[in-house]
Amino acid sequence: DQAQREKVLAGRECWTEDGRYINSANKDTLLDINGLNKEAGIEKVTGWLEKNNIGKTKVNYKLRDWLFSRQRYWGEPFPVIHWEDGEITLIDENELPLELPELEKFLPGESGESPLANATEWLTVTDSCGRKGRRETNTMPQWAGSCWYYLRFIDPKNDDMIFDSQKERYWMPVDLYIGGAEHAVLHLLYSRFWHKVLFDLGIVSTDEPYQRLFNQGMILAFAYENEAGAKISADLVEERNGKFYSKENGAELKQIVAKMSKSLKNVVNPDDVVSRYGADSLRLYEMFMGPLDVIKPWDDKGVKGVYNFLARTFRFFATDKNITEETESPDILKGLNQAIKKVESDIENLRFNTAISAMMIFLNLAMKKGKVTRETANTFIKILSPFAPHLAEELWNINGNENSIAYEPWPEVNEEYLKEDTFEYPVSVNGKLRFKIELPVSMEKDEIGNIVLNDERAKKWLATGTLTNLIIVPNRIINIVIKN
Repeated sequence: DQAQREKVLAGRECWTEDGRYINSANKDTLLDINGLNKEAGIEKVTGWLEKNNIGKTKVNYKLRDWLFSRQRYWGEPFPVIHWEDGEITLIDENELPLELPELEKFLPGESGESPLANATEWLTVTDSCGRKGRRETNTMPQWAGSCWYYLRFIDPKNDDMIFDSQKERYWMPVDLYIGGAEHAVLHLLYSRFWHKVLFDLGIVSTDEPYQRLFNQGMILAFAYENEAGAKISADLVEERNGKFYSKENGAELKQIVAKMSKSLKNVVNPDDVVSRYGADSLRLYEMFMGPLDVIKPWDDKGVKGVYNFLARTFRFFATDKNITEETESPDILKGLNQAIKKVESDIENLRFNTAISAMMIFLNLAMKKGKVTRETANTFIKILSPFAPHLAEELWNINGNENSIAYEPWPEVNEEYLKEDTFEYPVSVNGKLRFKIELPVSMEKDEIGNIVLNDERAKKWLATGTLTNLIIVPNRIINIVIKN
């Protein structure tokens, strides 16, 4: 924060975040990392250690199991009893499922144990021989349940078994698993282990639980740093003519991309975006930012851009004067079917940004034409609905449809409208592109050759030598071969 920053600059506190090294040179060893950032400094030091046979770089992996044992109330309790004679046993099968007791307070026990230590009646047990025991007070917060929730989701109301085997064979394996790289990989470590145990026991029919894993990219934000590499809080930065300056001393700053951070004050609050632009704009912008799997920075200007697209969409399709009862134009039918095909393909391949681009292209075409039929309007609203459901539902209702668009079938592509009447041939002379010419796709090779050779652009090159060959690949290329 600003107070800490002032203390650091005044020399009263040390800077503990990433920055540039200072006072980090050794005259005896000639090792100097002054001015380097953290990553470069580490690389230089480890390189020096290896070069001088003092040490070497090594990656250490530390696997932790603490996620399966936490001192919390919420979570799945371990079905374990610790007996006074030191024996540890599982509870009887007829006592399952073991449920959490109700508590009034969720503070830790006196000895620092889980809040379950306060549930005295639930905690202590006595067996048929009078031996006293104590239940395990740690819990398995979310990880145990999340390791097989996808299986229970198949048959969630089955009180007799984990799931019906026929339903499991129908639904499994999961087609697509989407998650951040760190979380998803960690979860898969546990989830796949549990699933493989169930497979070995003959409870599930598939060896693997998931067919495909997709890691979505992280959304970052713009941040700012000065010449020394120190990051400056966004509230201390002002923009002038496309450049960024410190409000405190006027120094020009460098705009960088970094993780959203409270200290940098570059966190984007989704509620603020929804309040200003609407939920559909937020949803659409997140998909339009770029490929789903790449890291990308948040930019408020981009949100405004998709908001304007949605506003134009609403104004056009909600206005009766833009709806015609006449036969739809061939250009619109072609553009609409191109959009349907593109959006459908891009959804299946998780290319949401290019699907949105296809819809923008069609909207521009429709606005240029000025009018579309009601059927065309309804079809476009359907392909828009997965991306902007609230706006699409409203437009669907405005266009005279009573049922929710959510229950409408996806429109089918009519391939007849996608057939091209003409093809733009690239015409090369001796293998080098010289010009392009648009001709009917049904034209025969002889006629193509006659038209091309009589084109003024071709005549210019023919005058430089003797025609020795004319290569024509229908609806692909034309190459004129000339011997000088």
